Amino acid sequence: MSRLVHPSAVVDPGAELGEDVVVGPYAIVGPGVEVGARSEIQAHAVIERDTRLGEECLVGYGAVIGSAPQDVVYAGEPTRVAIGRGTRIREYATVHRATGATGETRIGARCFLMAYVHVAHDCAIADDVVLANNVQLAGHVHVGRHAWIGGQTPVHQFVRIGELAFVGGGSRVPQDIPPFACAAGIPLQLYGINTVGLRRAGMPPEVRLALKHAFRLLFNSDRTTRAAIEELRRHAGEVPAVDQLVEFVATSKRGVLAG
Repeated sequence: MSRLVHPSAVVDPGAELGEDVVVGPYAIVGPGVEVGARSEIQAHAVIERDTRLGEECLVGYGAVIGSAPQDVVYAGEPTRVAIGRGTRIREYATVHRATGATGETRIGARCFLMAYVHVAHDCAIADDVVLANNVQLAGHVHVGRHAWIGGQTPVHQFVRIGELAFVGGGSRVPQDIPPFACAAGIPLQLYGINTVGLRRAGMPPEVRLALKHAFRLLFNSDRTTRAAIEELRRHAGEVPAVDQLVEFVATSKRGVLAG
């Protein structure tokens, strides 16, 4: 098994490094850490403990992964971080371990966390998510597949951001953002469906049209949210993406951002 560990790096005996892993100068890899094959830990990065890093990942200069959660009720119970294959975490980003509430902070495969991003305890980030510079996710935030959050954006605790949602940079996110939506601003506003993202994802025109209709019914009509949900549920099964949108709105606990 080949790997390249700089002489100044510190790798705990309880850490496991896969084949062709690179650990840069002054990096620290702590106990209970698993680093997948062909991953790179750059200079001065710290993977503190109990973190599983998938294959072909990057942890950038000065990033800190797996440190204790910033939660006053955390009592030191064993928790962890799991990061999927091919995810890139750039300079000075931070990812905290979970609390006992969920036990695991999760980041999916092929995600891109740019410089100074913070992912707090118990967050769950799905595959192919992009978090631009200085996005700040508070505890228990959930982010769906292929979502994109612009830079300098804080996200409140327990907020959900749906699949293929787009959040403009410099926004503040205090409520759930539906899947397939565009949102931006302070205060945050909903701007309809993420047409560009849906097109790039290969969403057929008829599905995009159905989503536009559903958005108008939910967020830009004289119906109450409950009435709009009941109306759309009468057509359940016809367009799975619409069903997904309706279920997201119906199960929101923080409230869904209105149009």
